[in-house]
Amino acid sequence: MIIGIDTSCYTTSLAIINDDGLIHKDLRLVLEVKPGEKGLRQSEAIFQHISNLPRLFEGFQERVKISAVAASCFPRPVDGSYLPVFKVGAAFGESIAKLFGVPFFPTSHQEGHIRAGLYEQQQPEVPFLAWHISGGTTELLLVTPGKGGYRIEKIGGTSDLQVGQFVDRVGVALGAPFPAGPYLEKLATGSKDIKKLLPVVTNELTLSFSGPESAAQRLVGKIPDQDLARQVINCIWKSLFEVTALAVKRFGINKVLLVGGVASNQLIRQALLESGNRNQIDFLFANPKLSSDNAVGVGLIGSDLYHYHLLK
Repeated sequence: MIIGIDTSCYTTSLAIINDDGLIHKDLRLVLEVKPGEKGLRQSEAIFQHISNLPRLFEGFQERVKISAVAASCFPRPVDGSYLPVFKVGAAFGESIAKLFGVPFFPTSHQEGHIRAGLYEQQQPEVPFLAWHISGGTTELLLVTPGKGGYRIEKIGGTSDLQVGQFVDRVGVALGAPFPAGPYLEKLATGSKDIKKLLPVVTNELTLSFSGPESAAQRLVGKIPDQDLARQVINCIWKSLFEVTALAVKRFGINKVLLVGGVASNQLIRQALLESGNRNQIDFLFANPKLSSDNAVGVGLIGSDLYHYHLLK
């Protein structure tokens, strides 16, 4: 069995991957954010991770033979990528590996998202495009598969506000709890209004949500909440599609994976799939449960690396 650990900004995650590369356990605890707050300080998140990890292991009471441990030790696989929260999972994972005398495989949160996104897909052997869209990240990536991980080049993304921040700020203004994604999605399903009230701001492979967010805040209380929620979602998928279409043309790659919490939104998924079908763009999505922060992808990367080294 391979243990995967991920301690992101808002979720403590533990995964167990069996010897066949299948998910044996997927355990998570979402960090608590006080009502009305729009996020957590790193120190608060670290304190909750330290408390949560023993609770997750307590919930897993089977005896298993541990072959290796993997943890997301940094946000992205680039020099200088750092967030304090990931040090908790990294230290915990490395300590377990040393205790049991098994290999420890460090990886990144972003690679974990991509690997989880491909869990139910055939693993590509050629470069593909990927969007990592969440509360803290809005990046368009050129991804080249490797042995137990990926070579990732950022080719586009937001110039200001992250897509998840756009959702959360408008959602909280409408009375949603944080994070606001599920609330806003449910609200938007009740809208029949298709008028375009929010701008779509893109420039080459860059998109912006600060202007749309300001415009949305001005509409709070002036139009029905469900219509404003739908306007936010429409602005997001249209912005993503405009930039994606240009990247597909520029790089000659039509396979596009979407990962991250925002990628679990069913309205965004459906709109992108329909637009992709009309424009010969192959959008791929993870199972919604594997779109949000989890340790499954981290554990799968650990499994890939373990079996790769075993066969060398």
